Parts: sequence; structure tokens; C-alpha cells
Amino acid sequence: MERLLKQTLPGGQFSNVSAIRSRSMAAVKSKNNLSTERLLRMALVRSGIRGWITHANLPGRPDIYFPKEKLAIFLDGCFWHGCSRCGHIPKTNTLFWETKIKRNRQRDQRNSQLLRGQGVFVIRAWEHSLKKRSDLISLLKKIKQITAP
Repeated sequence: MERLLKQTLPGGQFSNVSAIRSRSMAAVKSKNNLSTERLLRMALVRSGIRGWITHANLPGRPDIYFPKEKLAIFLDGCFWHGCSRCGHIPKTNTLFWETKIKRNRQRDQRNSQLLRGQGVFVIRAWEHSLKKRSDLISLLKKIKQITAP
């Protein structure tokens, strides 16, 4: 855990965290999130959109990247990236979570700027936008416009 985040916790660590909660939080992975990344990948395949790779070695490790078109797509989880519509700050260790989510958002902005500086077009999509069919179709149309020959 980062030094700055440790400073927001009493004694530099979480207190009163059960073993079950600790195991469940440790199991959270940053890749292959069933509800977002796989959903978009399946939609891309079904739409016949080709030429993409996952987790390219670029700033921020975009979830989907089109090397030929230089298009990076990030799928931001509503909780981890602080969605104003459906994200929330837990009531326990509030200062820690506010700091963590704020730093995630700052990192997202920095990575997007770095990529744009390299001539990469960046699309950021919220997790909730992939669950609504009309929003998913809009995202696919946007991708097709950029990737069309």
C-alpha cells in the first residue's frame, strides 16, 4: 500500500478487518472483470470490430487498444474510479477511501494526458454505461467511426 494511503489509516493499517473481508478484498483483480471488460470484448466480436488487443504496454494499460488506429479504451469501475452517478465512499475508513479514489482519478487523468501526448485517442467508459444496451451501442458506434477504414 502506498505511503500516502497508509498515513490516512490509524496506525498505518486497517483495523478490525475480518479474515473473510481481507480475503475477499485481496481477490479483487484489475483484469478480466466479468461485468465490464468481457462484456465489451464480446460486443466487439459480435459487432465484427477487429484489430484490438487487451492491456497494451502503454500508460495506464488500456483495457482495449487498437494499435493501427491508436485508440485506447479504458473501462472505469464506478466504485474504484469515483463515478458521481453510482460510486460511493464507504462509511468505514472514509479518509482512506476518499484519498484512494481521488488518487485513482488523478492517475486516470495523467495517463489519458500522456496517451494524448503520444497521439493516442482515448475513450473512457463507466462500468454502468456497459450495462445499458443503448449506451453500449453508442460506444460501439463511436469505436466503429474511429476504426473504420
